[in-house]
Amino acid sequence: MAASGKIPVITGAGSGIGRASAHALLEAGWNVVLAGRRRDMLEETASLARVMPPRTLVMPTDIRDPAQITGLFTAVKNTYGRIDLLFNNAGISTRGIAFEELTYEQWTDVVAVNLTGSFLCAQHAFRMMKAQDPQGGRIINNGSVSAHVPRRNSTPYASTKHALTGLTRSISLDGREYNIACGQIDIGNAATTRNEDTARGRLQASGRVEAEARIDVRDVAKGVLYMAELPPEANVLFMTVMANKMPYVGRG
Repeated sequence: MAASGKIPVITGAGSGIGRASAHALLEAGWNVVLAGRRRDMLEETASLARVMPPRTLVMPTDIRDPAQITGLFTAVKNTYGRIDLLFNNAGISTRGIAFEELTYEQWTDVVAVNLTGSFLCAQHAFRMMKAQDPQGGRIINNGSVSAHVPRRNSTPYASTKHALTGLTRSISLDGREYNIACGQIDIGNAATTRNEDTARGRLQASGRVEAEARIDVRDVAKGVLYMAELPPEANVLFMTVMANKMPYVGRG
């Protein structure tokens, strides 16, 4: 069994919010399991933190594939013997495709990653947390302000993020008797490479294209770390971390 310390699994750990959250947890003394599709990006996350195995475990994983998810959590159990945190962070979107032009494949791909993949990862983590001694742990789902208010032309993304809210509530309820806490962090306009166009201009409900404020991704990671380090008897069920001047309150 490798290194002492709490064990989190982060999906989508190769960039953006996942990478920043991994670095925040590593700096706080956690070991971190880095999951994502691209090994090179996961290894870069670990290299930038200057933290080597066994405090980091790189696990290339496409959460569209149930077998790869099983392999991920089997490796976590074999390496560390337990799991203390799952951050369901991986997600994709179709970005700017009109509702009537969406294909079945575009819809199912987003559902497979954002919803089904998150469900399967949570289910594996839940089983481990229920069976381990001491029992329990925490699951954090990466929602979005789109879990509350959608953007235009974002039906698959907004639908899956709304569904994640139901998943969060269900896990929070079902996990109580096993000391498993579940919460959701809803993020608005973190400055990542995935949404660089937000700073240049995004389509608004009014039909205008306008630049929007963004926030440093490290400020989002602080929210994840806060949720992660709460004692087992406490939970943040929902946290919204957003750019103060983004068009969210009053969107539409």
